[in-house]
Amino acid sequence: SQFKMESPAANDVNNCDSPASKKRKLEDNKQISIHESLNNLTEFKLEKILYNNTNRKSICLQGVFHNSKEPALVLLEKTGFTETNFNGDSEFFTEKSSLKQIFHNDIYGNYEFLPKLELNSIGATIIHPATEKHIKKYSIQNVYLVDETPALYEEVTLPHITEEQFDLQWVYNILDHKSEADRIVFEDPDDTDGFILIPDLKWDGKLESLYLLGLVRVHGLKSLRDLTAAHLPLLRNLKESGTKAICEKYGLTAAQLRIYLHYQPSFYHLHVHFTNLNHDAPGTKTEKSHLLSNVISNIELVPDYYQRATLPFIVREGENLVAKFEKKGVLTRGACRSSSP
Repeated sequence: SQFKMESPAANDVNNCDSPASKKRKLEDNKQISIHESLNNLTEFKLEKILYNNTNRKSICLQGVFHNSKEPALVLLEKTGFTETNFNGDSEFFTEKSSLKQIFHNDIYGNYEFLPKLELNSIGATIIHPATEKHIKKYSIQNVYLVDETPALYEEVTLPHITEEQFDLQWVYNILDHKSEADRIVFEDPDDTDGFILIPDLKWDGKLESLYLLGLVRVHGLKSLRDLTAAHLPLLRNLKESGTKAICEKYGLTAAQLRIYLHYQPSFYHLHVHFTNLNHDAPGTKTEKSHLLSNVISNIELVPDYYQRATLPFIVREGENLVAKFEKKGVLTRGACRSSSP
Protein backbone atom coordinates (compact mmCIF):
# COMPACT_ATOMS: atom_id res chain seq x y z
CA SER A 1 0.00 0.00 0.00
CA GLN A 2 1.35 3.41 -1.00
CA PHE A 3 -1.65 5.49 -0.21
CA LYS A 4 -3.34 7.09 2.74
CA MET A 5 -6.03 9.69 3.34
CA GLU A 6 -6.19 12.01 6.30
CA SER A 7 -9.33 14.13 6.52
CA PRO A 8 -12.55 12.46 5.62
CA ALA A 9 -15.55 14.80 5.34
CA ALA A 10 -16.74 15.12 1.76
CA ASN A 11 -17.49 18.81 2.15
CA ASP A 12 -13.82 19.42 2.92
CA VAL A 13 -11.36 18.80 0.10
CA ASN A 14 -8.73 18.03 2.70
CA ASN A 15 -10.71 15.02 3.85
CA CYS A 16 -9.49 11.54 3.66
CA ASP A 17 -6.35 12.75 5.52
CA SER A 18 -4.72 10.46 6.46
CA PRO A 19 -4.34 9.47 8.90
CA ALA A 20 -4.87 9.31 9.15
CA SER A 21 -5.78 8.63 8.33
CA LYS A 22 -3.41 6.40 9.29
CA LYS A 23 -2.90 2.73 9.84
CA ARG A 24 -4.29 0.75 12.73
CA LYS A 25 -1.77 -1.84 13.77
CA LEU A 26 -3.19 -5.02 15.27
CA GLU A 27 -1.83 -5.74 18.70
CA ASP A 28 -3.78 -8.94 19.25
CA ASN A 29 -1.55 -11.67 17.84
CA LYS A 30 -4.47 -14.09 17.83
CA GLN A 31 -6.29 -12.03 15.23
CA ILE A 32 -5.47 -12.81 11.61
CA SER A 33 -4.84 -9.73 9.50
CA ILE A 34 -6.56 -9.65 6.11
CA HIS A 35 -3.57 -7.69 4.83
CA GLU A 36 -1.39 -10.82 4.84
CA SER A 37 -3.00 -12.27 1.70
CA LEU A 38 -5.32 -9.64 0.22
CA ASN A 39 -4.87 -9.16 -3.54
CA ASN A 40 -8.37 -8.17 -4.71
CA LEU A 41 -11.74 -7.06 -3.31
CA THR A 42 -13.86 -10.08 -4.25
CA GLU A 43 -14.41 -10.87 -0.56
CA PHE A 44 -15.53 -7.33 0.29
CA LYS A 45 -19.26 -6.78 0.80
CA LEU A 46 -20.31 -3.13 0.56
CA GLU A 47 -22.71 -1.90 3.23
CA LYS A 48 -22.53 1.88 3.00
CA ILE A 49 -20.84 4.73 1.14
CA LEU A 50 -19.50 7.04 3.84
CA TYR A 51 -18.57 9.84 1.43
CA ASN A 52 -17.91 10.56 -2.23
CA ASN A 53 -15.58 13.53 -2.71
CA THR A 54 -15.85 14.58 -6.35
CA ASN A 55 -13.25 17.32 -5.88
CA ARG A 56 -10.50 14.94 -4.80
CA LYS A 57 -12.02 12.09 -6.83
CA SER A 58 -12.06 9.87 -3.78
CA ILE A 59 -14.63 7.66 -2.10
CA CYS A 60 -14.84 5.83 1.23
CA LEU A 61 -16.74 2.54 1.47
CA GLN A 62 -17.84 0.72 4.62
CA GLY A 63 -18.43 -3.01 4.58
CA VAL A 64 -17.16 -6.37 5.75
CA PHE A 65 -14.84 -9.03 4.38
CA HIS A 66 -15.99 -12.62 3.98
CA ASN A 67 -15.62 -14.68 7.17
CA SER A 68 -15.10 -11.54 9.25
CA LYS A 69 -17.70 -9.76 11.35
CA GLU A 70 -15.40 -6.80 11.92
CA PRO A 71 -16.20 -3.65 9.91
CA ALA A 72 -13.80 -2.59 7.18
CA LEU A 73 -13.19 0.69 5.36
CA VAL A 74 -11.99 0.83 1.75
CA LEU A 75 -10.73 4.26 0.66
CA LEU A 76 -10.20 4.77 -3.07
CA GLU A 77 -8.69 7.77 -4.84
CA LYS A 78 -7.83 8.22 -8.51
CA THR A 79 -4.14 8.89 -8.91
CA GLY A 80 -2.57 11.76 -10.80
CA PHE A 81 -0.75 11.58 -14.11
CA THR A 82 2.92 10.64 -14.35
CA GLU A 83 4.75 12.72 -16.93
CA THR A 84 7.16 9.92 -17.80
CA ASN A 85 4.21 7.89 -19.10
CA PHE A 86 3.98 10.40 -21.95
CA ASN A 87 7.60 10.10 -23.05
CA GLY A 88 8.58 8.34 -26.28
CA ASP A 89 6.11 5.79 -27.63
CA SER A 90 3.50 6.35 -24.94
CA GLU A 91 0.77 3.72 -24.70
CA PHE A 92 -1.67 6.56 -24.18
CA PHE A 93 -1.38 7.06 -27.94
CA THR A 94 -1.85 3.50 -29.20
CA GLU A 95 -4.80 1.26 -30.04
CA LYS A 96 -4.55 -0.10 -26.48
CA SER A 97 -6.22 3.13 -25.32
CA SER A 98 -9.53 4.18 -26.87
CA LEU A 99 -11.68 7.29 -27.32
CA LYS A 100 -15.46 7.42 -27.10
CA GLN A 101 -16.96 10.61 -28.51
CA ILE A 102 -19.66 12.28 -26.44
CA PHE A 103 -20.23 15.23 -28.79
CA HIS A 104 -18.42 17.71 -30.99
CA ASN A 105 -19.17 21.28 -32.01
CA ASP A 106 -17.06 23.01 -34.64
CA ILE A 107 -13.41 22.71 -33.49
CA TYR A 108 -14.31 21.37 -30.02
CA GLY A 109 -14.79 17.69 -29.25
CA ASN A 110 -15.73 16.08 -25.94
CA TYR A 111 -14.62 12.47 -25.37
CA GLU A 112 -14.37 9.74 -22.79
CA PHE A 113 -10.78 8.47 -22.88
CA LEU A 114 -10.20 4.86 -21.82
CA PRO A 115 -6.47 4.17 -21.37
CA LYS A 116 -5.10 0.68 -20.86
CA LEU A 117 -5.55 -0.74 -17.38
CA GLU A 118 -1.96 -0.20 -16.22
CA LEU A 119 -2.25 3.53 -16.96
CA ASN A 120 -5.48 3.96 -15.01
CA SER A 121 -4.59 2.89 -11.46
CA ILE A 122 -6.53 3.81 -8.32
CA GLY A 123 -4.87 4.31 -4.94
CA ALA A 124 -6.41 2.24 -2.14
CA THR A 125 -6.22 2.22 1.64
CA ILE A 126 -7.96 -0.54 3.58
CA ILE A 127 -8.60 -0.28 7.32
CA HIS A 128 -9.55 -3.56 9.00
CA PRO A 129 -10.79 -3.94 11.58
CA ALA A 130 -12.16 -0.39 11.58
CA THR A 131 -13.19 1.10 14.91
CA GLU A 132 -16.16 3.38 15.50
CA LYS A 133 -13.69 6.27 15.60
CA HIS A 134 -12.50 5.40 12.10
CA ILE A 135 -16.06 5.20 10.81
CA LYS A 136 -16.96 8.58 12.30
CA LYS A 137 -13.75 10.09 10.98
CA TYR A 138 -14.46 9.05 7.40
CA SER A 139 -18.18 9.90 7.39
CA ILE A 140 -19.86 12.99 5.91
CA GLN A 141 -20.16 15.48 8.76
CA ASN A 142 -20.75 19.14 9.41
CA VAL A 143 -17.56 20.92 10.43
CA TYR A 144 -17.01 23.77 12.88
CA LEU A 145 -14.11 26.13 13.50
CA VAL A 146 -12.96 26.51 17.11
CA ASP A 147 -10.52 29.16 18.35
CA GLU A 148 -8.69 27.20 21.01
CA THR A 149 -7.20 29.35 23.77
CA PRO A 150 -4.48 27.93 26.03
CA ALA A 151 -7.12 27.55 28.75
CA LEU A 152 -9.42 25.59 26.44
CA TYR A 153 -6.53 23.35 25.48
CA GLU A 154 -5.77 22.52 29.12
CA GLU A 155 -9.41 22.17 30.19
CA VAL A 156 -10.97 20.48 27.14
CA THR A 157 -8.65 19.40 24.34
CA LEU A 158 -5.80 17.83 26.32
CA PRO A 159 -8.05 15.63 28.49
CA HIS A 160 -9.91 14.61 25.33
CA ILE A 161 -6.65 13.66 23.58
CA THR A 162 -5.54 11.65 26.60
CA GLU A 163 -8.82 9.73 26.67
CA GLU A 164 -9.52 9.15 22.99
CA GLN A 165 -6.42 9.33 20.80
CA PHE A 166 -5.71 6.58 18.26
CA ASP A 167 -3.20 3.87 19.13
CA LEU A 168 0.39 4.89 18.25
CA GLN A 169 1.88 1.41 18.04
CA TRP A 170 2.21 1.68 14.26
CA VAL A 171 4.43 4.77 14.75
CA TYR A 172 6.62 3.01 17.30
CA ASN A 173 6.93 0.03 14.94
CA ILE A 174 8.42 2.33 12.30
CA LEU A 175 10.77 4.03 14.76
CA ASP A 176 11.94 0.62 16.04
CA HIS A 177 12.35 -0.80 12.49
CA LYS A 178 9.70 -3.45 13.20
CA SER A 179 7.62 -2.29 10.22
CA GLU A 180 8.29 -0.49 6.93
CA ALA A 181 12.06 -0.41 7.44
CA ASP A 182 12.56 -0.86 3.69
CA ARG A 183 10.58 2.34 3.03
CA ILE A 184 12.74 4.67 5.13
CA VAL A 185 14.13 7.53 3.04
CA PHE A 186 16.37 9.04 5.73
CA GLU A 187 17.09 8.47 9.40
CA ASP A 188 18.82 10.47 12.10
CA PRO A 189 19.14 8.11 15.10
CA ASP A 190 19.72 10.83 17.71
CA ASP A 191 17.34 10.21 20.62
CA THR A 192 16.59 13.91 21.16
CA ASP A 193 16.79 15.64 17.78
CA GLY A 194 16.57 12.68 15.41
CA PHE A 195 13.74 11.57 13.15
CA ILE A 196 12.77 9.12 10.43
CA LEU A 197 11.69 10.36 7.00
CA ILE A 198 9.27 7.95 5.34
CA PRO A 199 6.71 8.11 2.49
CA ASP A 200 3.22 8.98 3.64
CA LEU A 201 0.77 6.23 2.74
CA LYS A 202 -1.23 8.58 0.55
CA TRP A 203 1.77 9.12 -1.76
CA ASP A 204 1.45 7.20 -5.02
CA GLY A 205 5.20 7.25 -5.62
CA LYS A 206 5.11 9.92 -8.32
CA LEU A 207 7.46 12.88 -7.99
CA GLU A 208 4.69 15.31 -8.92
CA SER A 209 2.74 14.32 -5.78
CA LEU A 210 5.68 13.70 -3.43
CA TYR A 211 4.49 13.33 0.18
CA LEU A 212 6.77 12.30 3.04
CA LEU A 213 6.42 12.31 6.82
CA GLY A 214 9.12 13.19 9.33
CA LEU A 215 8.45 11.16 12.50
CA VAL A 216 10.43 12.44 15.49
CA ARG A 217 12.28 9.85 17.57
CA VAL A 218 11.49 11.43 20.94
CA HIS A 219 8.28 10.19 22.54
CA GLY A 220 5.77 12.39 24.35
CA LEU A 221 5.55 15.32 21.92
CA LYS A 222 1.94 15.36 20.80
CA SER A 223 1.49 18.54 18.77
CA LEU A 224 2.38 22.21 18.33
CA ARG A 225 1.17 22.87 21.87
CA ASP A 226 4.14 20.96 23.32
CA LEU A 227 6.84 22.84 21.39
CA THR A 228 9.15 25.31 23.16
CA ALA A 229 12.61 26.79 22.62
CA ALA A 230 14.06 23.50 23.86
CA HIS A 231 12.80 21.87 20.65
CA LEU A 232 14.34 24.36 18.21
CA PRO A 233 17.32 22.05 17.46
CA LEU A 234 14.86 19.26 16.61
CA LEU A 235 12.74 21.51 14.38
CA ARG A 236 15.77 22.95 12.59
CA ASN A 237 17.14 19.45 12.06
CA LEU A 238 13.83 18.33 10.57
CA LYS A 239 13.89 21.24 8.15
CA GLU A 240 17.56 21.11 7.18
CA SER A 241 18.23 17.37 7.14
CA GLY A 242 14.82 16.57 5.69
CA THR A 243 15.20 18.96 2.76
CA LYS A 244 18.78 17.78 2.13
CA ALA A 245 17.68 14.13 2.02
CA ILE A 246 14.81 14.93 -0.35
CA CYS A 247 17.10 16.96 -2.61
CA GLU A 248 19.62 14.11 -2.80
CA LYS A 249 17.05 11.38 -3.44
CA TYR A 250 14.33 13.15 -5.44
CA GLY A 251 16.02 16.26 -6.84
CA LEU A 252 13.62 18.76 -5.26
CA THR A 253 15.15 21.79 -3.55
CA ALA A 254 13.92 23.41 -0.34
CA ALA A 255 12.21 26.10 -2.43
CA GLN A 256 10.13 23.39 -4.12
CA LEU A 257 8.81 21.88 -0.89
CA ARG A 258 5.89 22.66 1.39
CA ILE A 259 6.94 21.69 4.94
CA TYR A 260 4.30 21.97 7.64
CA LEU A 261 2.59 20.59 10.73
CA HIS A 262 -1.12 20.00 11.24
CA TYR A 263 -3.17 21.28 14.15
CA GLN A 264 -4.98 19.28 15.23
CA PRO A 265 -2.85 16.41 13.89
CA SER A 266 -4.49 13.16 12.89
CA PHE A 267 -2.29 11.25 15.35
CA TYR A 268 -0.55 12.56 18.47
CA HIS A 269 3.10 11.78 17.91
CA LEU A 270 4.87 14.86 16.56
CA HIS A 271 5.41 14.64 12.82
CA VAL A 272 6.11 17.03 9.95
CA HIS A 273 4.70 16.86 6.42
CA PHE A 274 6.98 17.30 3.37
CA THR A 275 5.13 17.71 0.05
CA ASN A 276 5.91 18.84 -3.48
CA LEU A 277 4.91 22.50 -3.63
CA ASN A 278 3.17 21.89 -6.96
CA HIS A 279 0.97 19.20 -5.40
CA ASP A 280 -2.41 20.18 -3.97
CA ALA A 281 -1.95 17.99 -0.92
CA PRO A 282 -4.72 17.29 1.60
CA GLY A 283 -4.60 19.26 4.84
CA THR A 284 -3.03 22.46 3.51
CA LYS A 285 -5.89 24.83 4.34
CA THR A 286 -5.11 27.78 6.57
CA GLU A 287 -7.16 26.42 9.49
CA LYS A 288 -5.19 23.16 9.43
CA SER A 289 -1.55 23.66 8.42
CA HIS A 290 1.33 25.59 10.00
CA LEU A 291 4.52 26.05 7.96
CA LEU A 292 7.55 24.69 9.79
CA SER A 293 9.54 27.86 9.02
CA ASN A 294 6.81 29.94 10.71
CA VAL A 295 6.73 27.60 13.70
CA ILE A 296 10.50 27.97 14.15
CA SER A 297 10.29 31.76 13.77
CA ASN A 298 7.43 32.06 16.27
CA ILE A 299 9.35 30.12 18.92
CA GLU A 300 12.54 32.09 18.26
CA LEU A 301 10.58 35.30 18.94
CA VAL A 302 8.53 33.96 21.86
CA PRO A 303 9.93 30.76 23.42
CA ASP A 304 6.55 29.69 24.83
CA TYR A 305 4.54 30.94 21.84
CA TYR A 306 2.50 27.75 21.43
CA GLN A 307 1.60 27.65 25.11
CA ARG A 308 0.27 31.24 24.86
CA ALA A 309 -1.28 31.42 21.39
CA THR A 310 -4.89 30.90 20.38
CA LEU A 311 -4.91 28.20 17.70
CA PRO A 312 -7.90 27.62 15.40
CA PHE A 313 -8.83 24.14 14.22
CA ILE A 314 -11.72 22.16 12.78
CA VAL A 315 -13.97 19.77 14.71
CA ARG A 316 -16.56 17.52 13.08
CA GLU A 317 -20.12 16.62 13.92
CA GLY A 318 -20.24 13.37 15.83
CA GLU A 319 -16.92 13.89 17.60
CA ASN A 320 -17.15 13.99 21.38
CA LEU A 321 -15.03 17.13 21.29
CA VAL A 322 -17.91 19.04 19.66
CA ALA A 323 -20.19 18.47 22.64
CA LYS A 324 -17.40 19.38 25.06
CA PHE A 325 -16.74 22.72 23.34
CA GLU A 326 -20.47 23.36 23.08
CA LYS A 327 -20.82 22.80 26.81
CA LYS A 328 -18.08 25.38 27.36
CA GLY A 329 -20.05 27.87 25.26
CA VAL A 330 -17.38 28.32 22.58
CA LEU A 331 -19.21 26.46 19.82
CA THR A 332 -22.80 26.82 18.65
CA ARG A 333 -24.53 24.43 16.29
CA GLY A 334 -27.67 25.23 14.32
CA ALA A 335 -29.08 28.48 12.99
CA CYS A 336 -27.79 31.88 14.04
CA ARG A 337 -29.93 33.84 16.47
CA SER A 338 -30.93 37.29 15.34
CA SER A 339 -30.09 40.16 17.68
CA SER A 340 -32.81 42.40 16.23
CA PRO A 341 -36.12 42.71 18.10
